[in-house]
Amino acid sequence: MNTRKNIISMVTMIVIGCIAMAYVDAVISPDYAVKSIIKIFIFLTLPLGYSLLSKDVSFRPLFKFEKKGMRFSILLGLGVFVFILGSYFLIGPNFDFSHVTESLQSNIGVNAGNFMFVAIYISIVNSLLEEFFFRGFAFLTLKKLTGRKFAYIFSAGAFSVYHIAMMTSWFTVPLFILLIVSLFVAGLLFNWLNERNGNIYTSWMVHMSANLAINTIGFILFGLV
Repeated sequence: MNTRKNIISMVTMIVIGCIAMAYVDAVISPDYAVKSIIKIFIFLTLPLGYSLLSKDVSFRPLFKFEKKGMRFSILLGLGVFVFILGSYFLIGPNFDFSHVTESLQSNIGVNAGNFMFVAIYISIVNSLLEEFFFRGFAFLTLKKLTGRKFAYIFSAGAFSVYHIAMMTSWFTVPLFILLIVSLFVAGLLFNWLNERNGNIYTSWMVHMSANLAINTIGFILFGLV
């Protein structure tokens, strides 16, 4: 495959992955276990399918562990954890979060009884899956073909837009817009971390920390702490 066809194939697969998950979230709305299985299948099958079309692509370097940058990522992750929790306690009283737990329970069957297991999965497995798809595939791999600017914007944009379908009924419009913008900025940050180190572990550390903070808020909203 030539470069242009490779780019078109990659971008198409990434868009298809986001649209497919949006359809699952907004239309099918299965329980969280089924949704997770579908997501794993889509986010792994599309990149692996591309690697079969383009024989010169290898995802092994994305998982090559190096200590370089890990200390910075861990410290940054701790900072993100504190920032998210601090922001919740600071501005949370100004927003109505009741729709979050209501939507989780009615749409995907997440409740106080199973939230612990969901939180562990989201923090560890789901964050790694998203880092592989959006940073490993949609950024580091795509960047080799398109250059930095397009890969940065496209990957971060896909990452933020991907979350729209699952959050449309959670928040008020102002908070929803704030979260989408925040996700785009987070996508840019994750790209930068991975670009510095050439793997997805550094952004995964920060992503896990962010999810841990969000899940901590979830425990508060469900009345578990």
